[in-house]
Amino acid sequence: MGVGMTQNFPRRTAIAALMLAAIIPVTALGRDQNDKGEHRHLREAVLSGKLLPLNRIMAIAQARAPGEIVKIELDDDDDDYRGQIIYEVKTLSRTGRVMKVEIDAATGHVLKVKED
Repeated sequence: MGVGMTQNFPRRTAIAALMLAAIIPVTALGRDQNDKGEHRHLREAVLSGKLLPLNRIMAIAQARAPGEIVKIELDDDDDDYRGQIIYEVKTLSRTGRVMKVEIDAATGHVLKVKED
C-alpha cells in the first residue's frame, strides 16, 4: 500500500460515512410513514370488526398453546393462506417448549399449531 493510498483511506471513509448519514434518515422516515399508514389501516380494521383485537387473539393462542407469549406477528402476505391476514403467536411453556399458533385475524379460527 503506497503513501497516497493510506492518506486517501480516512478521507474515503469519511465521505462514505457522510453519504450513509444522509441516506439513513430518509429511509427511516419513509419506513415510519409507511408504518403509520399501516398501523392506521389495522386500527380501523379492528375498530370496524374486520380483525379481532389483540387481547382476544392472545387468549385464543394461550388456550391452544399454554405459556408465556413471547412474540406476535401480523402477517398479511403468507402464501399458505392466500392473502388472508393471520396472527402468528409464539408461546413459551413452563417446560421450555416454543409453540407457534397461527390464527385467522378476522375469525379467530386456529389454522395451525406447531412446535417452533
